[in-house]
Order: sequence, then C-alpha cells, then structure tokens
Amino acid sequence: MTRSARIGMTSGIIAGLVVLIVVIAVIIRVSTPNAATPTAGDTTTAPAAPLVRDDTHILGTPGTSGVTVVEFLDFECEACGAFYPYVEQLRKDYAGEVTFAFRYFPLPGHGNARNAANAVEAAARQDRLEPMYQRMFTTQAEWGERGTDSQADRFRGYAEDLRLDLDQYDRDVASKSVRDRIQRDVTDGAARGLQSTPSFFVDGELVQLSTYDDLEQALTTALERQDG
Repeated sequence: MTRSARIGMTSGIIAGLVVLIVVIAVIIRVSTPNAATPTAGDTTTAPAAPLVRDDTHILGTPGTSGVTVVEFLDFECEACGAFYPYVEQLRKDYAGEVTFAFRYFPLPGHGNARNAANAVEAAARQDRLEPMYQRMFTTQAEWGERGTDSQADRFRGYAEDLRLDLDQYDRDVASKSVRDRIQRDVTDGAARGLQSTPSFFVDGELVQLSTYDDLEQALTTALERQDG
C-alpha cells in the first residue's frame, strides 16, 4: 500500500474522532499543572535533554526508517487517553518503518498519575509493559479524575489479571529504582520546557498540535526527508 493510501485510510478511521479532538485541543491548553513541573534552569543555554535514553520504552519493534516518535504522557490525562487509539492506529500503519517510544510525564494535578506510572514500570520489569500500558488507557474512564483517592489497589488488580508475580510487583512499585526511573523522564521533559501532555516529538522536533492530523503530517514529513 502506498504512503498516500495509508494516510487516507488512517484519516478515514480517525474521522470519527474529530469532535473529540476539538475537545482535546482545549484540554491540552489547560493541562498545564498548577504545581510547577520540575525545572532545569535556563534551557536556552543548557544542552537539550535526551529524547531517548538507553532505558526509554519502545512500543513494539523499532522501525528501520530512522524516524522516531516520542510521546511524553500521563496515564490519567484525558487528552492522552483520547490520542491513544490514534497512536495505536499509526503504529499499525507504520509498523516496521517508524519507531514509537514513550516517556513518563505524570502531572502534579492528577492524583493517580504517579501510581499509574509506577504500575506500568513495575509491569515492564516483568516483560509486560504493553499489556499494562494498554490497560491503563482502556480503563482510564473507570479510575481517572478521582482526586487523591488512590487507585493503587485497582492497578495491583490489573497486575494480577496479567499474571504478574505480585510479590515482585509490590516490591517494584514501592522501590526507589522505579521512582527514579520515572523521575528521569519527568526531568528530561521539564528540561525541554514541557508543561502539558500529550507532547509528541517526531525526529527530535516538538509537534504543535492544532488539528487531529498534525501528528501524522509531521510523521510523513519526517519520512519524506529520510527518502530525500
């Protein structure tokens, strides 16, 4: 299938989300946390924080084109949840060609964003990253926006459903190692000036999201540069 045909197919699939994406645009504009995200000083003179580290999570198999999409996300963020099926469709359309990665960026205003990130990272340590990542987004409406009412027990139930070793899961969720791993992502995102989610980088460039197809347009432009 040609690249133009794939673009048309994806646009058709996502067309039903147009109204929702209008809402997303509003959410993105107001998702700057009230409590400041950790800052890294004057980022105009400091070297840019890496977008991909050795321990950055890759979804699926790395692509061969050299183009990478990196999403800084918060599992409790409604806009991230709305973009989730769109990203999953792009992963299918560009499988084997584009690398898709994500970084944790839990916002202070979301009471269970850290708990969710802890659960996903603990699952990753038992090679169950994607199932837990997917579970968080597909169930977001059930547990999100609950203020400070901890959903940690619910997330442990997800771990049990995924047949994780619960003793290891409990140790990892509570560990400094997991907290530090998530904080590295937060620090890198803050050093790049990020204050909201989702924030997408394609080929190292931050994508300005104003319409629902901006992400794929950035992706196809990056691929065309590679071809050129």
